[in-house]
Amino acid sequence: MDLKLSAQIREKNEKLSIDFIPAVLYGKGVETVSLKIKRVDFDRVFTAAGESNLISLDFGSGVVKVLVKDLQRDVIKHTFTHIDFYQVNMKEKIKTEIPLHFIGESKAVKELGGMLMKEMDAIAVECLPTDLVDHIDVDISSLNTFEDSIRVSNLNIPQGLEVAYHNAEDMVAVVVKPKAVVEEQPVEEAAGSETKSAGENQEAATPEEKKE
Repeated sequence: MDLKLSAQIREKNEKLSIDFIPAVLYGKGVETVSLKIKRVDFDRVFTAAGESNLISLDFGSGVVKVLVKDLQRDVIKHTFTHIDFYQVNMKEKIKTEIPLHFIGESKAVKELGGMLMKEMDAIAVECLPTDLVDHIDVDISSLNTFEDSIRVSNLNIPQGLEVAYHNAEDMVAVVVKPKAVVEEQPVEEAAGSETKSAGENQEAATPEEKKE
């Protein structure tokens, strides 16, 4: 899919209205450019692109292929406050992260009451920009017992992608046993037990001990 996004050059110290998001475009051998983008346009495109799909960015000097490299958000409103675009060379490999989508049903979760622990939600890869994918599926139906696990070596990595940074044995997902539920002893029962224990101790005492 060809995701298109328009931007404008942002002047130094230019104050932007709430309708625009400040951004920067950079890349290998590329001059850094300050930009501004309509918030509504970026929200629409980013919903489809995420951080692992190419975007055709037009900022008045031609169209370039970019990835969203970094995002800043307002801590309260969670709206975007700044965007970093990385301009890619379509003939050179790049390193990025691809989201993991967990699919299927685990027997250890459904029948044994275990809890699915996801150790990763994305995996770092190296590839040509044209080989990028939206996500990688992780089928958890292989997790039948608490001894089963899914590791990086078990992932079905699409052709053209090479795993970067991770080791083959790095954990992706596992099902852990449910925590044991400890039932608290009722107060009345506990008090009765203490009284009974005290009585038993008294009966067990020798006549000399009772006299003392």
